[in-house]
Amino acid sequence: MRVLLIGGGGREHAIAWSITKGGGVDELIAIPGNPGIGSLPNARCVRLPEGTSLRSPEGLTALADLAESESIDLTVVGPEDPLVAGIANKFASRGLRLFGPRSNPAKLEGSKRFAKELMLDQGVPTAASGSFEGAEAAGDAKAYLRSLKGPWVVKADGLAAGKGVVVTTEIAEAERWVDECLVESRFGSAGSAVLIEEYLDGPELSLLCLTDGREILPLPPARDHKRLLDDDEGPNTGGMGAYSPVPTVSDALIDQVLDTIVEPVISGISKSGDDFCGVLYTGLVLTEEGPKVLEFNVRFGDPEAQAVLPRLDSDLVEIMLACTEGRLGQVRAAWKQESCVTVVAAASGYPDSPRKGDVISGLDAAGARPGTYVFHAGTDHAEAARGDGDGSSAEIVTAGGRVLAVSALGDDLGQARDGAYEALSEIGFDGIQFRSDIARSAALEEESR
Repeated sequence: MRVLLIGGGGREHAIAWSITKGGGVDELIAIPGNPGIGSLPNARCVRLPEGTSLRSPEGLTALADLAESESIDLTVVGPEDPLVAGIANKFASRGLRLFGPRSNPAKLEGSKRFAKELMLDQGVPTAASGSFEGAEAAGDAKAYLRSLKGPWVVKADGLAAGKGVVVTTEIAEAERWVDECLVESRFGSAGSAVLIEEYLDGPELSLLCLTDGREILPLPPARDHKRLLDDDEGPNTGGMGAYSPVPTVSDALIDQVLDTIVEPVISGISKSGDDFCGVLYTGLVLTEEGPKVLEFNVRFGDPEAQAVLPRLDSDLVEIMLACTEGRLGQVRAAWKQESCVTVVAAASGYPDSPRKGDVISGLDAAGARPGTYVFHAGTDHAEAARGDGDGSSAEIVTAGGRVLAVSALGDDLGQARDGAYEALSEIGFDGIQFRSDIARSAALEEESR
C-alpha cells in the first residue's frame, strides 16, 4: 500500500502518524510534509516546484501526475484548498483513488452561503442570517447589522485562510468589516459576498464524521480553544489546543446531532449528484434551544485531529479505503478509553506576524515520554529554511504561526492534561506562546462527577 498525503501541518502529521503506525503502509509520501512527517517509518516528504499552488489547475495536475508516477494506491487530502479547487474531480477523471469530497460537496466549506442555503433547504438548525454581495450591497448589509443585537458576526463567503470571520461587540467594527470585504476587496473574490449571522450563545463542540455518502461514522467529539490567551482572551487563532472526549456531551446528544444535522446535510449533498466521501467536520454551538451549526469543514480539524486520532485503535487506512469504495458500513472503528489533551505552541508574533527561524529544542525529550506525541506544524530543517541546503539538517526551526502540538493520553482528562504540559515543558524556542488552561475546566468537571 502506497499513500500520498497532501499537506504539511499538525493535522497532516497526526494523519500520517495514524496511517503509518499500523505497519500496513509500504510508503507514505507527503507534499510538502514537515520534519515530523519525514521522521516517520517508511515516510518521505516531497516539495513541488517553487511557486506551485495546491489549489491551481497546474498544481492539481502536478499532484495527479505524481500519484500516477509513484503508483499511489490512496491519496489523502489534509487542507481544504485543494478540495474546494476540485482535486477529487481531477483524480477521479484519471482513475486515481482519493479520500476527500469533490468540489461540489466541498462548497460546504468553500462557500458559507452555499452551506447556509443547504441547511435551510434541509431544515438543519443554524443561526438566522442575511447574505449580501457586491459593493452596492454594503449599505443594506450595515442596515441588517443594526437590526440585530450584538455581538455581531460577519463572515466572508469564501476561503480566507482562517481570517475571514469577525465576532465583535462593537457594531462599528462589524460595519468596518463589511466595507473591507465588499468595498475594499480585502479578501478578493472570497470576500465579494458576506454572511451576517445572529450570534449563537453557548459552548462550542466539534464533531467529525467519516462518510462514504451513505453510511456515517462519527468520531469521538472534541472541543478546541480558539483564542490565543488563557480564559478565552486575545485574538482568534486557528486553534490553541483541544481535548477529547467532552465530559458534558452524552451519546444522546451525538445521536441528536447525527439525526438533525449530519444525516440531512449528507442527504442534501447526495441529491445534487455527488456523494460526500471524506470527513465532514461540524462546528456546533450548544444553545439553550439545542445544538446549532456554526460552520462546516470538509476535512479533519486542526487541532482536533491531534486530539482524536491518538485515541483511534483501528486501521485508519482501512476506514478511508472503505469510504472510497462505498463500504463504510462494513467496517467498525475501535477507540481507546483513554482521554487525550492537545496543547499548541505558537511562534512569537502569532497570529499577526509570526517569527520564523528560531531553533527548537527538546523535541526528542518530549516525544520520548510514554503516551505523548509531538506533532509538527510550522517547522522546518534549518538549512531548508535558509534555502542553502537539502533539508537534511538535524536542527529544527520555527517556520510558521502554530509551530507544533503536544498530545498526551491519560486515564482521564486531568492525567492527559498533566502529561501534555509536562512534555511541553521540555520544548523551547524564543518567544514560544501557549495557553496554560487547555482542558482545565473540563478536567475539573470530570473530577467532580
